[in-house]
Parts: sequence; C-alpha cells; structure tokens
Amino acid sequence: MDVVIEGSLIVELKTVEKLNDLHRAQLLTYIKLSSIRKGLLLNFCPSYLRDGIINFVL
Repeated sequence: MDVVIEGSLIVELKTVEKLNDLHRAQLLTYIKLSSIRKGLLLNFCPSYLRDGIINFVL
C-alpha cells in the first residue's frame, strides 16, 4: 500500500502508460487483506489526471 488515509482509504499510486488488470488486482488484494473497504488507484501518466483515477468500494 502506498498511502492509507485515516484508516479508511487505501491509495495506490502508479505512473504507467495504461492501467491493467494486474494493477486493479493489487489494490483489490490490499482491500481484502485489510479492514479498509475503500480504495483509489491513481495513475499520474495520462494527460489528464481524471483519466487515471479508479475508485473501488467493497
């Protein structure tokens, strides 16, 4: 896990050309192994940051 915010949100940071299923699976594993049920996957490589944000809630 890159960042945990107040024990309620996991933030996974990436800088890759394109997010793939492996990146999503990594965040889902962190969510499942912790008691935290919300996660954000942030990719800083796209031209617009909004294109690199994926939200997970279990």
